[in-house]
Amino acid sequence: MKIANRKIGKGHKPYIIAEMSGNHNGDITRAIELIKAAKDAGADAVKLQTYTADTITINHDSEEFMIRGGLWDGSKLYDLYEQAHTPWDWHKTLFDEAEKLGITIFSSPFDHTAVDFLESLNAPAYKIASFELIDLPLIRKVAATGKPIIMSTGNANLAEIEEAVLAAKAAGANDLILLHCTSGYPTPASQANISTISVIRDAFNVEVGLSDHTMDIGVSVAAVALGACVIEKHFTLARTDGGPDSAFSLEKEELKSLVVNCNMAFEAIGKPNFISTEAELQTKCHRRSLYIVKDIKRGDTLTEEHIRSVRPGNGIKPKYLDEVLGKKAKNNLKFGKPLSFEDF
Repeated sequence: MKIANRKIGKGHKPYIIAEMSGNHNGDITRAIELIKAAKDAGADAVKLQTYTADTITINHDSEEFMIRGGLWDGSKLYDLYEQAHTPWDWHKTLFDEAEKLGITIFSSPFDHTAVDFLESLNAPAYKIASFELIDLPLIRKVAATGKPIIMSTGNANLAEIEEAVLAAKAAGANDLILLHCTSGYPTPASQANISTISVIRDAFNVEVGLSDHTMDIGVSVAAVALGACVIEKHFTLARTDGGPDSAFSLEKEELKSLVVNCNMAFEAIGKPNFISTEAELQTKCHRRSLYIVKDIKRGDTLTEEHIRSVRPGNGIKPKYLDEVLGKKAKNNLKFGKPLSFEDF
């Protein structure tokens, strides 16, 4: 499929999404700097999240609306989202800035009004966040736009992923990518389970990527080697600046390294090959072969005293050693001569 004319899928470099989330820290100038940093790092797209505290939860003080454990321990959901949301009146400015810089920008809507709002900005694609994967009415609303959809699968079982895929397709989605995701913030690499990528691809016959919440880039690079066509990673200007997601976000140079190394992993996949590559042809001459290691006179019998398998590879292959031993030398053979079939 394509997002803003960038082809995504098998045979194309991984599509790198830099997730801004709440790392703008409530400052639109910082949000613009984040877009510039994503562009400079080589990301294909920067992604926003479009919600308000009132469109994603309710302002309630009961225990079930409190976060217990993890990065945001002790926070009330409403207060966290009030702090982390991207003001809607910033969106056009950020979309315009991204267009000016030449980087794609799109967003995750969290309710129907956000979809309508993003449509008014002509968003080129949509992302369904992991926690919204079970919100089938929202998925149908997004699919009805006809835009490409990327859906994260964190916390979802296979049946829930299937329901989401079927809902999207039934509502008109033709371009759909699933992102394997572990919804831990941060996620230990040991819980990334990226072997799931191939299972999702085979089960739903769609392209698959990774939404990566681990602390480094290694899991993403490994995912590309397993066929991930999209990598989504949170990023910030500096983790020391703080922010809701800063603790598990990449800084600019790390994001740049992610792009470089994911592209390298993609290039390294290549295709099954058992013919010497151009690089190998430079070294093939250094393989082992049979050489004369002691002078021998014409007519004498060739023995292990006279012949050894050594580098380089200008003589006959070592596999012929047993056939050579016991043969008579046709000519005088000097130390250091590569052995040929004409020598005996």
